[in-house]
Amino acid sequence: VQLQASGGGLVQAGGSLRLSCALSGGTLSDNVIGWFRQAPGQDREFVAAIVWSGMKITYADSVRGRFAVSGDNAKNTVYLQMDSLKIEDTAVYYCAAAGHPYYIDTSAPTYMYWGQGTLVTVSS
Repeated sequence: VQLQASGGGLVQAGGSLRLSCALSGGTLSDNVIGWFRQAPGQDREFVAAIVWSGMKITYADSVRGRFAVSGDNAKNTVYLQMDSLKIEDTAVYYCAAAGHPYYIDTSAPTYMYWGQGTLVTVSS
């Protein structure tokens, strides 16, 4: 399984970005897909994740109400819509696949496959 994250960039505070995560070598329905982020000098933190069975989505408290996860099975792609961006959202964003379709775990080490990351910079 390989993941390719894209869509990062520079945006002003209050603005929006949409990240994409394209999956190959596997299917969305066979994987819980998670989004994580890592700011300079900080640990990688959970942002959101989606499990296709039952369409359960979990968000970190810091992004709930501002970020939204969706997916396109035909394109084997997951999206992270980020609205009302804050300076503290600045980080490298990663998508990851759990290797199973059953439950969401917010711990990064439990995800088997990782994309290369895309940088999101929010300016004042």
